Amino acid sequence: MTESTATPTIALGENQYGKAEVRLVRIDRDTERHRITDLSVTSQLRGEFTVAHTEGDNAPVVPTDTQKNTVFALARDGVGAPEAFALRLAEHFTSSFDWVTGGRWAVQQYTWDRIPSALTSHVTDGTHDHAFVRGGTETRTAVVQRDGDDVFVVAGLEDLAVLKSTGSEFHGFPKDRYTTLPETTDRILATSVTARWRYLGEVDYDAVFADVRRIMLETFADVHSLALQQTLYRMGERVLAEHGEIGEIRFSMPNLHHFLVDLEPFGLDNPGEVFYAADRPYGLIEAEVRRTDVAPEPRAWASVTGFC
Repeated sequence: MTESTATPTIALGENQYGKAEVRLVRIDRDTERHRITDLSVTSQLRGEFTVAHTEGDNAPVVPTDTQKNTVFALARDGVGAPEAFALRLAEHFTSSFDWVTGGRWAVQQYTWDRIPSALTSHVTDGTHDHAFVRGGTETRTAVVQRDGDDVFVVAGLEDLAVLKSTGSEFHGFPKDRYTTLPETTDRILATSVTARWRYLGEVDYDAVFADVRRIMLETFADVHSLALQQTLYRMGERVLAEHGEIGEIRFSMPNLHHFLVDLEPFGLDNPGEVFYAADRPYGLIEAEVRRTDVAPEPRAWASVTGFC
């Protein structure tokens, strides 16, 4: 066989760059009762950056440090909903630099709760006006993708830890020589919900987020679950049924197993009260629930890490 001596044709493929995880804390002090907004913001630009890669020519490269400073500067006028803030960043960069044709702006919002207080100084309705305690593991998320004039908004949350102590079964599954899992008609169902959904237009982002979260929690609690897959689907089904402005919703939900501890060696019974919480390995259930009359939009989900 004769080895080819032809020079291969090589070209730059899709690319993006920016500043990741800019930690931004904004305190709104319009009144004596302050409000805290705690974000991690990632800005990544897409456009005509070929010469930067092929020739080391930085003429089109908006420094990542400039992107970081822009995050802080735009926050001076307020942040608002994370989706709205990401949209402002997208508009700024695509309108300020002709060769920036789009990008990806991702925001995580961390939860802070007001500290309850029985005192009266700087306290309103039982909570302190300017003292906060960090909330649980749950984080609100938003990703804005822009491609020319097309803008896509994906909202969501991650690490929403939920558990129900009964109302869950698992049986009727196939068995082979390696199956040791017993069937059960009463088990603990626990998971940590990651969910993201795509908006079909402009909405009141804070209000819709709060209601989607409410629906997911209510449905998780209400459904008598025969499998985590069933619970996941019902959660998505109800979200879409009540919010026509959402095209599809994606879930990633680990099955956080709780195994009944055998107390017989100690001469004790265990009527479903003492469990061992196994952190790994775990089942991982992932799925999209979508409207059949809404066309998929892969660009909205481009570079969204993981299944959802």
